[in-house]
Amino acid sequence: MSYKNLEIWQHARELSVRIHDMSLKLPRFEQFEEAQQIRRSSKSIRSNLVEGYGRRRYKQDYIRFLVMAQASNDETLDHLETLWETRSLTDSELYHDLHVRLQQLGKMINNFIKAVEREHKTYPSVQEEGTEYAGEKLETE
Repeated sequence: MSYKNLEIWQHARELSVRIHDMSLKLPRFEQFEEAQQIRRSSKSIRSNLVEGYGRRRYKQDYIRFLVMAQASNDETLDHLETLWETRSLTDSELYHDLHVRLQQLGKMINNFIKAVEREHKTYPSVQEEGTEYAGEKLETE
């Protein structure tokens, strides 16, 4: 199992690419302000999901990175709204699409945090044949 198999990461990845593309079409004066900030915060969502997944053995670390992903999602939403309110982003359809997607991703992250809090399992520290680790059966040679 890889973080790339997580539906939540796939959504975050797609959204970060769409936001990156949108940011490159913003007015030139925004390229070093909001455009740069929204690119960083959107990429931070997926990066924190990955780092949390890498620390999934430790429940509190996992949750901490998921909470940071949630905070980055909120930050990205705020940057998007700022771009819209200042009329730097004028494509109404694009704005609404990204806004809805960010809200959906925020709900997914929130539900994921709740699931980890509720269902977290401690994984074996030693790879033993026949044990499962994050849904993958381990085999020794």
